[in-house]
Amino acid sequence: MTKPILMIIAALLIAGMIGCAPASQAPKTDKVAYLINGALGDQAFYDSGQLGIDQLAKEYGNETRTIEAKFDAARYELSLQEAVNYADVVFVISYGFEDQLKGYANKYAGKIFINLDTVVENSKKTITSVDFIEEESAYLAGVVAGLTTLDTAIPGINSEKIIGAVGGDVDPVVSAFVFAYTNGALSIDPHIKVETEYLGSWEDTAKGKQAALQLYDRKADIVFQIAGAAGLGVLQAAGERGLYAIGVDANQNDKVPGYVVASDIKNVGKAIYEVFKTIKDGSYKPGTVSRYGLASGGVDIDFSAQKQVLPQSIQDKVMAVRQQIIDGALKVEIYQGE
Repeated sequence: MTKPILMIIAALLIAGMIGCAPASQAPKTDKVAYLINGALGDQAFYDSGQLGIDQLAKEYGNETRTIEAKFDAARYELSLQEAVNYADVVFVISYGFEDQLKGYANKYAGKIFINLDTVVENSKKTITSVDFIEEESAYLAGVVAGLTTLDTAIPGINSEKIIGAVGGDVDPVVSAFVFAYTNGALSIDPHIKVETEYLGSWEDTAKGKQAALQLYDRKADIVFQIAGAAGLGVLQAAGERGLYAIGVDANQNDKVPGYVVASDIKNVGKAIYEVFKTIKDGSYKPGTVSRYGLASGGVDIDFSAQKQVLPQSIQDKVMAVRQQIIDGALKVEIYQGE
């Protein structure tokens, strides 16, 4: 057998071996965990994320598990351990245990971690973060509140230019909401006064209601709830006083029909679904930050309700501002901390 023929045979054998070599393995995605620092049942933020998890199970056939830490610091590490023991992919809302999350992501490099609503970066650069531009929708909530407090033709609106906000606690995300809400209202009238109460709780509905009643007593016409499940008490207070509220994270306009004028939407479920889709199609990149604003549908303002409250003229003005933000004609200032 001549040397050229031997070389050809060798080349064919090598090509065959390469062709039989296994392709790089796709990451495992069979089991998905949704780990939250709080609890389901808020009819807003956490429940929105659960809708995304349910969609994954329905469309991709994944096994899923939701792990609720219920704001108990003693459960954070145990919850992380449960998540990595169970799941291939972990979607996590890590308020209060960001450092533990970094440690687990470094230790379990084979797991996929997606942190929701804040940016968390571990030394191995494996945590992907989903950061919502809540300032854009909160600015619109402020525009809603500003236009509402100036329209004394709306039943119950007094002549004072006062609006309110109730936060579950003082943290960077709530501060960003309040900051942009205030800016939105002042863009309508710089003399509007914004009164704010913080509960120190995300679950105490009675506290939320009491705080809102106090704001109404101080002549606020409308109160923006940024307090999770506790904020449902704000909506109840609006109905009790015949005044107005703005919901958060999900459409809460029908919770107290006729008194919740709009809702500031944060579409956690949509983000979960879209990130998981990139994992499945191979375009997922660990260690990146994805930002979801008005243009991507990650946040929004929603007036849809069984009983419309605001006149169409106010809704049209708000939607015009919304389009300006989407088009880039209006730049909403981003909260930089104090």
